[in-house]
Amino acid sequence: MCGFFNLMSYIITSASVGNMVLISADRYVAICDPLRYLNKVTQGKAKICVCLCWACSMLYNGVILKEFLKNPDMYNFCYGECVILFDYITQAFDLFFTFLSPITVIIVLYMRVFVVAVSQARAMRSHIAAISQQGSVSVSARKSERKAATAIGLVVIVFLISFCPFYVPAFAGHKSLYSREVFTFSVWLFFFNSCLNPIIYAFFYPWFRKCIKQIVTLQILEPQSCGTDIL
Repeated sequence: MCGFFNLMSYIITSASVGNMVLISADRYVAICDPLRYLNKVTQGKAKICVCLCWACSMLYNGVILKEFLKNPDMYNFCYGECVILFDYITQAFDLFFTFLSPITVIIVLYMRVFVVAVSQARAMRSHIAAISQQGSVSVSARKSERKAATAIGLVVIVFLISFCPFYVPAFAGHKSLYSREVFTFSVWLFFFNSCLNPIIYAFFYPWFRKCIKQIVTLQILEPQSCGTDIL
């Protein structure tokens, strides 16, 4: 159970980070190349990407936890303990693939999305101003800019707050910089990020709330759910 718990925890967390990258890529294509969005992002391609995300997460975590899974009790000193330790090379490897690479991709794509969204909103304001209807649309455009900036900022800030405490020892090159209580909290925060992300997306995107409702109420299991309009 100790091995199973750690393996599933890391698989789910890695898949959650991978899904964040996929969502940012989806928003990038939708905003930066809207005319070809329907051709580039189809249901079939989305399913393949999600399946690949989970498959890569399972393969990756299976590799880095291989030695631990062979003997889950190797670091346990008392009966009932479930201790897992990584060497420095594994920590650095995981730091790059689970933290630095995803956050870099997310920030780059979202900044590009934000720049394009702002330029589109300003172009719309200029066009409407030319036909003397600047007032209402200008306010709407500014709200869209603020909403986009807030959503992007929250996603990135929450990700950094949740992951940084867990990876500080890897940054510092030390195996342990925390007391047991602080380390336990950093691990809890690391896992809690996967719970916060759906809340952030649901708060800012009505279509996401409709999708969550479809899943929670089990309406997604009904045959007619595939034709539900979520936009």
